[in-house]
Amino acid sequence: MRVEIDLPEDILRELERAWQNLPRRALEAIAAEAYRSGALSRGQVGTLLGLSFFETEAFLKEHLGFLKYDEADLNDDRAEIDRILPR
Repeated sequence: MRVEIDLPEDILRELERAWQNLPRRALEAIAAEAYRSGALSRGQVGTLLGLSFFETEAFLKEHLGFLKYDEADLNDDRAEIDRILPR
C-alpha cells in the first residue's frame, strides 16, 4: 500500500531540510504513534521499520520516552521471579 500526503511546498522544503529523509521520518512518526495508541505491537513496529528487537526497543525509548509496562506486567514479572527464585 502506498500513502501520499500533500504538504504545502514551503513546509515540505523545511521538513526536507531538517530531516533529510522525509519519507523515513514520516514512517517513524506513524510507527511511534501507532505503538503509543496501541494500534501496533512492539514487534509490528520493528517489522514496519526493519529493525531488530534491540533497535526497536531503542527506537521506542527515543521516540516515546518509555516502553509499555503496566501493573499487570509487573505482577507477571514478580510471579516469574518467585517461580525461578523460590523463597
